[in-house]
Amino acid sequence: MEGKKRREVIAEQLKTAQKPISASKFAQQFAVSRQIIVGDIALMRASGLEIKATARGYLLQEKRHGKLSKIVVQHDASRTNEELSLIVQNGGEVVDVIVEHEIYGELTGNLQIKTPADVAAFMKKYQQSNASLLSELTNGIHLHTIAYEKDEDFVNIKNALAKAGILYQE
Repeated sequence: MEGKKRREVIAEQLKTAQKPISASKFAQQFAVSRQIIVGDIALMRASGLEIKATARGYLLQEKRHGKLSKIVVQHDASRTNEELSLIVQNGGEVVDVIVEHEIYGELTGNLQIKTPADVAAFMKKYQQSNASLLSELTNGIHLHTIAYEKDEDFVNIKNALAKAGILYQE
């Protein structure tokens, strides 16, 4: 299949996908290398398609109907599951993680963690990889963009994180 047609099929699949689709899955489907898919995604982004890369694969950027706020947290890697679970259990979606790097400035990693299953998938991928969390660059201090529906949800998220000693406070 030629590249243009492959990118059209990828776009259609992303439009109907309920969860992220990995580059490896696309590569297997089209019998091409993962790097070819990464290039396809780059070309699709350059043409204006809003594609997010998450730890679990690609998805189209959703139009959000709720609210967005940022929180500052601090913890070591061993408490990542607890932190993400508290946010999700209290009505939030962890949109991303942000750290301040002394050379590169602000670094952002897309997460899109909405459910306990998403938390489990992220933790499994982290534990199976040799990768470090972005928060390890900053002594555990990092920000999350949180999506939520009601102000009460955000208050509950902050209270749960504070009670666990994870919410960063002066």
